[in-house]
Amino acid sequence: MSAFQGRDVLSIRDLSRADIQLVLRTARKMVPIAVGEKRSRALEGKILSTIFYEPSTRTRLSFESAMARLGGRVLGFSSAEGTSVQKGETLADTIRMVEAYSDAIVLRHPQEGAARLAADFTEKPVINAGDGAGQHPTQTLQDLYTIWDERGSFEGQNVVLVGDLKYGRTVHSLAYALAELGSHLTFVSPPTLEMPTEILEHVKERGLSFRIAHGLEEVVRDADVLYVTRIQKERFPDPQEYEKVAGSYRIEMDLLRDAKRGLIVMHPLPRVTEIAPDVDRTKHAVYFKQAFNGVPVRMALLDLILGGGA
Repeated sequence: MSAFQGRDVLSIRDLSRADIQLVLRTARKMVPIAVGEKRSRALEGKILSTIFYEPSTRTRLSFESAMARLGGRVLGFSSAEGTSVQKGETLADTIRMVEAYSDAIVLRHPQEGAARLAADFTEKPVINAGDGAGQHPTQTLQDLYTIWDERGSFEGQNVVLVGDLKYGRTVHSLAYALAELGSHLTFVSPPTLEMPTEILEHVKERGLSFRIAHGLEEVVRDADVLYVTRIQKERFPDPQEYEKVAGSYRIEMDLLRDAKRGLIVMHPLPRVTEIAPDVDRTKHAVYFKQAFNGVPVRMALLDLILGGGA
């Protein structure tokens, strides 16, 4: 029986190094099924509820694809419009209702901590698909899988995280995980959007070196992984603060001229102007592959939680 059987996945920090390695190894086995070369009925008869209070394209569709590829079914909503939430139904009541219809629940919610709260209201496993500026563990697992698959390891890799490091939930979770896995981290952001102190303290506790920079040019040459994020207007309390930093960084061909041959450029998507379209054709660009990797990674999680093993 899998150590994940019936388990909640709320934060990457709840997963040990062994847990992460198990998910990544299982995901690699899932790739032939994810691309349709093989078929699986591992989750036949199982139902997944996807409860999305916030817009999502990649996360929701990759969970639905993952469940379908394993022979399971999906029900749920992709926005609160047209549901009883509009009538004032609480999250607790929605979760209690949904648990009666399904074997596991995937939740995206604008409020930080919502997934952990939801898990308190149900015995069914809850997977956090993003809660405000908080956690997005399956995105982190997908990012880790991409680095592992492309670079072969985590230890000693120089990973540069770029953009909104203050409000961006993907970079918070990824920094925690990479610190546990032994990567060197460089944080590039405008001065007003630097990585929160508690994350820097965590990296220090792990005895790892890190750099803080405000310009990309000074760090690209040494990078093995360039992880670029969108500066997210929706996370800013003050629109004027957003306008000051919007478009601070853009990855263009000139910037990559002195990069290592094996550098990979990642992005959780959607991108706006952060990466020039001509970068897409280079060997460095792996962000669309990264988006695909969400399917085998989420297949792995669902199979470990609902099926009991790969």
